Amino acid sequence: MDFLFIVIGLALLVFGGNWLLKASVGLSQKLNISKIIVGLTVVSFATSAPEMIVSIKAALDGYPDIAIGNVVGSNIGNIGLVLGMVLLINSIQVNTSFYATDWPMKMIASFLLFFFLIVDGKLSQLEGIVFVVLLLCFLAYLIKINKRVQTEPFTQEEEIQTTMSMIFFFLLLGGGALWLGSELLVDGAVNLAEHLGVSKRVIAITVVSIGTSIPELASSIIAAVKKESDISIGNIIGSNIFNILSVLGFTAIIKPIESIDAKILSNDIYWMLGFGLVLLPMVFLPKRNSLSFREGILLVLAYSVFIYSTI
Repeated sequence: MDFLFIVIGLALLVFGGNWLLKASVGLSQKLNISKIIVGLTVVSFATSAPEMIVSIKAALDGYPDIAIGNVVGSNIGNIGLVLGMVLLINSIQVNTSFYATDWPMKMIASFLLFFFLIVDGKLSQLEGIVFVVLLLCFLAYLIKINKRVQTEPFTQEEEIQTTMSMIFFFLLLGGGALWLGSELLVDGAVNLAEHLGVSKRVIAITVVSIGTSIPELASSIIAAVKKESDISIGNIIGSNIFNILSVLGFTAIIKPIESIDAKILSNDIYWMLGFGLVLLPMVFLPKRNSLSFREGILLVLAYSVFIYSTI
């Protein structure tokens, strides 16, 4: 029954996230906001909604290991599993924004999380505020530099034909699905951990984190099949940034995250940093600005080793 709750919860999170995304983009189009602004703000927040709802729910229920393990595991999985799978399908040509803005901000957020956790083993409300302020500054910078490149609104052909009533219907439907999905997923994960006799951290790092990363996995694989793999790495890096700055930021503001499993601090956080750091040399070696099948194999193998060491 616990496993069934997890499966149903994950399904509701996926559908809820998609409904919320559709409503958010539709509302942005009605307000005539440009595509680049929608992509940097509305879409990013909507696709991070499953992780955010699950982490907030877990923190409020007194399960900090699930709240933090979900984000750390998702960030590891986004690079090791999602990016690795994309590279097994198609190679990626990396543009300059990767090492000019995306990767540096990802590592700043990652090391800031590492510093906050290592200092006292928890995330306080003040540290959550720091994350959110940093996120807002980053978004403002991205919007500013991208306005110079592309500010065109959606064309008539690109618009999703939705009425305001449909938009609010999908907002309510998506929000309700995310809430119910998080309830089932967190409760199922906690009960499954107790039934199997493993820590909540193990379930969070594996089942929960992979489940909440399904939207990124699906969208990135679809992009790779359509030979738009360059989109995938931007989505993956962006998701990792939002997971730390928005998901953990808002979670810590609402409910400070305390009493974190020691293995998250002694093991998992270092894997997250390692997967992030290894991307830069991979992009430059052996061929500049390129990630290929070989790097994909290495990432998937490394992720498999991580999962094996976790279990």
